[in-house]
Amino acid sequence: MFKRLVGIEPLELIPTANLKLESFAETLILYTDQPSSVDEIVERIGDADAVLLSHRTNLGRNVLERCPNVKYIGMCCSLYSPESANVDINYANSRGITVKGVRDYGDEGVVEYVISELVRCLHGFGNTPDGKPRKPWDGIPREITGIKAGIIGLGKSGGMIADALHFFGAEISYFARSEKEAAKAKGYEFLSLQELLLKNEVIITCLNKNTILLHETEFEILGNRKILFNTGLSPAWDAKPFEKWLNSGSNLVYCDTLGALGDEKLLKYSNVNCLQVSTGRTQQAFRRLSEKVLANLREYTKKQLAK
Repeated sequence: MFKRLVGIEPLELIPTANLKLESFAETLILYTDQPSSVDEIVERIGDADAVLLSHRTNLGRNVLERCPNVKYIGMCCSLYSPESANVDINYANSRGITVKGVRDYGDEGVVEYVISELVRCLHGFGNTPDGKPRKPWDGIPREITGIKAGIIGLGKSGGMIADALHFFGAEISYFARSEKEAAKAKGYEFLSLQELLLKNEVIITCLNKNTILLHETEFEILGNRKILFNTGLSPAWDAKPFEKWLNSGSNLVYCDTLGALGDEKLLKYSNVNCLQVSTGRTQQAFRRLSEKVLANLREYTKKQLAK
């Protein structure tokens, strides 16, 4: 059990999870607003030996150096790699601090978003971002059946999107660090990035935060009359060639969040479709997040008791 467990910002956990947190600490403090400065973060942590936070606040070395009692950091958000995390994991580990995050809790909503927007695009449902009636992508309503879709990054969410599109009859190819045997068994084609961009009409990037694979050369290869989705937390592209590509012809871009798009000024383009909401933030996602945060705490405390 921790002496003092502090949630330094809103955590988006379900109410029953907040109640269960009490069993892990002698004192539990959960803040309901965002800290406004490094000094306020340090003040909120104080002498706590455990800290919980979401993706909104950075917990860097400049904070951890001033909080010597911290032994555990629970990230109530996705953790894919130290490089993409909002916690300085390398420094924390050098101090003997355990950092735990979660994965794969909001993917289902993102899959539904991709399918929903692609159907609207192909059939011409609804309105364009500038309020005009949407026309079908090909002039005549069209199904997903037979469409060539390329997935960049075949992790959990990328794999789920590929499976959903395949269910509707799309022809799937993908680019990843290596060929996936499970994907091969499903008939998905493993291609180089350039081959994938050239072949497919629909491109979906499913990459870790701050991972950029689309540069000027890639956009030149991608060409015109393409539909580009980005489901990551940050842009998968360099800004200048991306904007040039937006202006070059009849291309469409879909992002759920402004963070995925990269710059608010890009909203002015009629071929940019950005909901400005996180489609992974659903009731079910909050439940899965809560369960995984609690599981991380149980695992850590169990190991400490066994010592």
